[in-house]
Amino acid sequence: MKRWLLCIAAALALTGCGYNDFQRLDEASKSAWSEVLNQYQRRADLVPNLVATVKGEANFEQETLTRVVEARAKATSIQVTPETLNNPEAFKKFQQVQGELSGALSRLMAVSERYPDLKANKGFSDLRVQLEGTENRITVARNRYIASVQEYNVLARSFPTNLTAKAFSYAPKPVFAVQNEAQISAPPQVDFGPKK
Repeated sequence: MKRWLLCIAAALALTGCGYNDFQRLDEASKSAWSEVLNQYQRRADLVPNLVATVKGEANFEQETLTRVVEARAKATSIQVTPETLNNPEAFKKFQQVQGELSGALSRLMAVSERYPDLKANKGFSDLRVQLEGTENRITVARNRYIASVQEYNVLARSFPTNLTAKAFSYAPKPVFAVQNEAQISAPPQVDFGPKK
């Protein structure tokens, strides 16, 4: 009888300590992370077709294409596992290479504006729409991941569940950070002076 009461007391104590919430939120963040990876992979899969289409434009800037190809190679060379979520250095490196690929693709799209034949190319136009859609999906997936990590981290840092977090080694998870935070937080320079 005492064992039975002790088991019931232990079960009640564990439900109040947030253990089950940690399990639920950890799985939610892993699921959200998987969706982020799916969208990044989708983008990486579009790049070879995009590069092949752009190469058809004889005078296109080779340096821009090279940067895209190199950035994609870096982004796809990183082995991402669920443990990446718990390793701030690996997570930061992953973010960095994905940011480089985003920057290279943005430059490619900006440079492509100077090539009327390329802009008129149906294949390029379709790929551009797919890439823009994928970038939007990446943003949505990252936002969902950020929200799930925020909920997990609040639980890991709040009392009394922070005691459970320490007892079971549930460390706060890293979140996505803006790579150029200092640059985007600076006010834009506006010059209404006369054009020369």
